[in-house]
Amino acid sequence: MPGEIQRLTVPAGTPQQRLDTYLAASLGRSRSQIARLLRAGQVKLAESVARASHLVQPGDQISVITPASGRAQAAPDLPVVYEDADLLVVDKPAGLTVHPAGLATHPTVVDFARTRSHDPDPDRPGIVHRLDRDTSGLLIVAKNPAAKAALQARFKKHAVAKTYQLLVIGTPNPPAAVIDLPLDRDPAHPLKRTVMAGGRPAITAYRTLATYPGYSFIEAKPQTGRTHQLRVHFATIGHPVAGDTTYGPGRRPLGLKRQFLHAAALEFETPAGHKLKLASPLPPELASVLAQLKNQL
Repeated sequence: MPGEIQRLTVPAGTPQQRLDTYLAASLGRSRSQIARLLRAGQVKLAESVARASHLVQPGDQISVITPASGRAQAAPDLPVVYEDADLLVVDKPAGLTVHPAGLATHPTVVDFARTRSHDPDPDRPGIVHRLDRDTSGLLIVAKNPAAKAALQARFKKHAVAKTYQLLVIGTPNPPAAVIDLPLDRDPAHPLKRTVMAGGRPAITAYRTLATYPGYSFIEAKPQTGRTHQLRVHFATIGHPVAGDTTYGPGRRPLGLKRQFLHAAALEFETPAGHKLKLASPLPPELASVLAQLKNQL
């Protein structure tokens, strides 16, 4: 079985409290674990997807899908491009989730991190930033709590320079610019993000590296690290990332089996004070798409 369904009935005399608080206490799980289950729609109240803010009432019927007990995830074998006493940088392939959102049925970067990091965080050991499942490229993993705190501080201060390579549909005009559009959760689709007045600031600098019939190869440098930032920004200006079926066309072009988005470079100072500049080449499945487009010129 991929998971277990736990059914609870709120007993008489239970004081009014938020659903996430009640479940954390009842199931013996952390609030962050319960939050992930709720975000993934794996908690239901009377057969409807439940919200964390629901105030439980005696008699409420709650069902929760939780990871199968005793299930151990095999740690994926990830290419390590840099390692020292405080951190390592891996080259994450597309299709691999950084950390599970509720029910984990496949290995994740967290499973790898548990084998290499001494960070005691039970949910996200060593994780200081993330990449979408279908985005490939460079990812930092902290090896101890002090390094994790130092790296998180660098990300918060925007002191980690990230460079992405992506293929977008159409030709952005101008060919180089800064996209400054605030982002927030999409009220209609909580797992998606949308441009929204009053949202969190989100800034992306980009330049066009090459143009092809119907497509452009872009280098983007996000100045902030919002969820789905590049995908939403380019979709909003009318040039969605090729292969992105969430924010772009429903069908993937050019034989793509994933979104054409790659974390190609990182530049930052390590907790020990060493300046690093690391790069990752386009994976073969994306490089072959560029070769295909060049042949059309």
